[in-house]
Amino acid sequence: MTIIYHNLKQNRRSVIMTEIKASMAGSVWKIAVSAGEQVEEDQDIVILESMKMEIPIPAEEGGTVKELKVAEGDFVNEGDVIAIME
Repeated sequence: MTIIYHNLKQNRRSVIMTEIKASMAGSVWKIAVSAGEQVEEDQDIVILESMKMEIPIPAEEGGTVKELKVAEGDFVNEGDVIAIME
């Protein structure tokens, strides 16, 4: 989900942050980035493990990882926020 701020004075829209969410339930097997790291669109943020399968969760767009909301070994449900990007 992308949160957008609309600046009426300048009639411009600025993206403030993007939430990266889990596409399915599973355990966080590996965190592929660090907070503060620049990432490109489709770069893996974390890899989930579910039913002995590895499921990469990529960035929806390029930017900077502002905060990681999970740690390796955590269990996440579908829709849980994994990371916040700027």
